[in-house]
Amino acid sequence: MASATDGDSGSDAEYVFKVQLYLDAEAPDVWLDPAITETTMHKAAAEPGEDGWMFFRDNLWRGEINNYEHTRRLAEEALGMEVRSIEFRELRASEAYYEDLKAEIGDHLDAFKADDAAEVVKKYLGSRVHVRE
Repeated sequence: MASATDGDSGSDAEYVFKVQLYLDAEAPDVWLDPAITETTMHKAAAEPGEDGWMFFRDNLWRGEINNYEHTRRLAEEALGMEVRSIEFRELRASEAYYEDLKAEIGDHLDAFKADDAAEVVKKYLGSRVHVRE
């Protein structure tokens, strides 16, 4: 099984964010310079139809974060440190995951107020889907 440190969550898809983190030393006689660092945060995407699979619907709009403060707080909770900024980069997915996602979207078009899966993908993810082998 892949560990969290080797960059492979074991998922067929992941949301990718650019984050700026504020690092603060516990000891009063220690400091960091710079105290803000930028890194990439990966969040495993739930399998289509499973709990949490509509993360993109609830948090993204046209490939951008739709509620910045809410998403920043979610990242802080997940990372256990102060997030100064967060920016959605892409949904990286295997071709199989992406096809399953579009099929699941098609089965729930009423939840998206859309006519087809392509409209949903464009509405929420914009052009920020990276299908990989």
